[in-house]
Amino acid sequence: MKLKPEDLDKIRERMKSTARLREAEGKAKINVHLGTCGIASGAREILHAFLKLVDESGSEDVIVTTSGCAGLCKREPMATVEIAGQAPVKYVDLSPDKAKKIFEEHIKGGEIVKEYALAVGSERLG
Repeated sequence: MKLKPEDLDKIRERMKSTARLREAEGKAKINVHLGTCGIASGAREILHAFLKLVDESGSEDVIVTTSGCAGLCKREPMATVEIAGQAPVKYVDLSPDKAKKIFEEHIKGGEIVKEYALAVGSERLG
């Protein structure tokens, strides 16, 4: 298979994202929990939704990562959002539509989506 210039551009962009992830740069980090329970509940779909939203927005300062189980299996799929200088927010019972709302309102707009949030930092939302 012969590589075309467009293929090299795609590889370069993918590697830039990987480098940003390794260097932990960015104003926001979205950590999708991919333990066995999360995967069984649809966490991969949530991961793909966030990756697509970041890609479509052209955001270069939003990092999407994964981790294992967060210990709240019945609330999966889950993701934790961290904005630089703010307490992390754990979002639960996610769907791609909820991921979109979280991306638009919290990541881009700075407002926590309280109806999907279980906790901010170590405090529970009321």
